[in-house]
Amino acid sequence: MQRRKLSTTIGARNYAYLRRMVKTGQADSVDQAVDRAVELARRVDDRARLENRTAAYFEGRSAGAVAEERELENALSDAAQETDFGQP
Repeated sequence: MQRRKLSTTIGARNYAYLRRMVKTGQADSVDQAVDRAVELARRVDDRARLENRTAAYFEGRSAGAVAEERELENALSDAAQETDFGQP
């Protein structure tokens, strides 16, 4: 992984949190703790963005698209009920 130099000042509570990550073995160093904290924040942001886009997709569907999806759901449900999943 390519590293970039970052020089900054952070709040005392945040620094204590990073040091605690090192002391408890969650990270090998403060810089690794920063990376992990940022990765966690990115995952949270990515999840929220995905949730928002998914909600926008479902809210923005046309009535025709909703009806087509319902037909597909019904067809899949019917096919699944006719299938004997116990047979090889």
